[in-house]
Amino acid sequence: MSDKIKPLGDRVLIKALEREEKTKSGIVLPDTAKEKPQEGKVIAVGSGKTLDNGTKVPLEVKAGQKVIFSKYAGTEVKLDGEELMILNERDILAIVE
Repeated sequence: MSDKIKPLGDRVLIKALEREEKTKSGIVLPDTAKEKPQEGKVIAVGSGKTLDNGTKVPLEVKAGQKVIFSKYAGTEVKLDGEELMILNERDILAIVE
C-alpha cells in the first residue's frame, strides 16, 4: 500500500488505530460519540525537511512505528477502501515504544 502513496518532504502517512467501541463500564459507543483517533501506525515517511540553507534533515519517525498525533491534524485520504492520514511531522507528538 505505501508504494501507492509516497509522502513528500516532512509529511508522514499514518493508519489511525481505532479506539475501543465500549466504555470501561461496558456501554457500546455509537460512531457519532467516538473521538477522532489520536494514535496510529506510520505507513510511510517523506524524504525529510529542507532547511533554508538547502540542508535536508531526515524525519525522526520511521515506517512501522506507533505514534500519537494532534487531534485535528492531517488530511484524511482513502486508498483501496482503507482510511489513512497524511500529516506533517510536527503534528506528531510522541512515538509509542
